[in-house]
Amino acid sequence: MKYRRLGDSDLNVSEIILGSWLTYSGGVERQNAEACVHKAFDVGINFIDTANVYGRGSAESFLGEVLQGIDRSSYVLATKVYFPMSDTDQGLSAAQIRKQIDASLQRLKTDYVDLYQCHRYDENTPLEETMTALTEVVQQGKARYIGFSEWSPSQIQAALNLPNVAKFVSSQPQYSMLWRKPEAEVFPLCAANGIGQIVWSPLAQGVLTGKYKPGEAPPQDSRAANSQMNGFMGDFLNDQILSAVQDLSAIAEELNISMAQLALAWVLRDQQVTGAIIGASRPEQVEDNAAASDVTLSAAELQEIDRILQPALTATATR
Repeated sequence: MKYRRLGDSDLNVSEIILGSWLTYSGGVERQNAEACVHKAFDVGINFIDTANVYGRGSAESFLGEVLQGIDRSSYVLATKVYFPMSDTDQGLSAAQIRKQIDASLQRLKTDYVDLYQCHRYDENTPLEETMTALTEVVQQGKARYIGFSEWSPSQIQAALNLPNVAKFVSSQPQYSMLWRKPEAEVFPLCAANGIGQIVWSPLAQGVLTGKYKPGEAPPQDSRAANSQMNGFMGDFLNDQILSAVQDLSAIAEELNISMAQLALAWVLRDQQVTGAIIGASRPEQVEDNAAASDVTLSAAELQEIDRILQPALTATATR
């Protein structure tokens, strides 16, 4: 496992990050979930990402239990705030940030998180109020650093312009071979301001593993078979994209790596990406994904990936 510095922080984190969105909030049997966390540590993953809203606290509670007895200084723990925890508890107001950080720490059974992230931007709260409250959280030692997820360039810049507040060190955007939008503006703006990228959905919700075939119904136990997730996956499931992904398998076979490793190595080719968040329901998946840290794609291989995908990406973008 290789490690990278997260923005202007002093956090050295693994290139592969263990996430907990759909997996450890109740979607995976407890025994398997515990095995995945322990396997992550075994293969050198030292960064775990969660959020208060995952399972309405259940993912944090699970991690709080399974991480007991493990040296707290040996891993980096991140959580998030914004989405509704109840009909009245949501957003990034000062009151909510104070309430939710304490609730997260209680569930996680720790005195602090290494990274506290705004899960989205709150249009209903003045940015100054949000940033002042986050600064307070850092000053109180409840979080070492702060970050954000899916903020626009103008929102990021507005936060950077505020005086006397804690500075963001991380951005968490969706990013994969099939979703490259952050490259245009978010990546350069963040790079110029000491903000690293910890990207989510590097496998495009599993599409880049090759398990979805054009013209075929998705496997019954897959995310795409779930009506809610199917809508979330959107254009990733069109036949032109799925056919192009199948064509990528020749590159993976030539390199003797899995399709997941190919997709993760592609994301990690960019030094602006500190790490890629994975979701795993079996320890074998953790081990396979972690091995992507050792894969380096050549310029020729990267060009071949673009040659295969570009027609499908262009067609999808113009629909």
